[in-house]
Amino acid sequence: MAENPLAEKTRELAAANSTGTLCTMSKRHPGYPFGSVVQYALDPEGNPIFLISGMAQHTQNALADAHASLTVAEAVKPQDAVVAARLTLIGDVEVIEDPSAVRPIFLDKHPDATQWVDFGDFGFYRLRVRSAYYVGGFGVMGWVPIEDYAT
Repeated sequence: MAENPLAEKTRELAAANSTGTLCTMSKRHPGYPFGSVVQYALDPEGNPIFLISGMAQHTQNALADAHASLTVAEAVKPQDAVVAARLTLIGDVEVIEDPSAVRPIFLDKHPDATQWVDFGDFGFYRLRVRSAYYVGGFGVMGWVPIEDYAT
C-alpha cells in the first residue's frame, strides 16, 4: 500500500497532542452533540484512550450511545486558528474491561492522572476509530481511510 500523507499527518497530530474535545450524543438533549475537553493517549492502533469519571456527563452519554468523535487541534495563536492543523476521529466509545495494557500508556502521557486513576468512579475507555478527517490548513484536507490511519 502506498503511503498516505494525510494519514501520516493525522497520526502525527493525534500523537503530538494529549487533549481534545470529545463529542458525545447528549442524553439530556437527544439528537444534539455534547462537547467536553478530555485528556487522551493513543493505543498502538491510534485509538484514543480516556480515563474518565462515571459521573461525567460525557461518560454517561457515551454509555447510553457509543457514537462519538474526538477533535484535536494544533496549538497556535488565536489569529492563526483557521490555518492550524486539526483532525476529527469518529468512532464508538467502549469500556476497557481490563485496563492493564492501556494504564501505563495513559499514565506515561498524563503522569498527573496518578492522583485519580484509582478512584472508584474512574475508568478507562477507548474511542474505537472508524473514520478520520484531517485539515492541514487551506486546501489540505480529506478523509483518511481507517486502514491507513491505523498503520
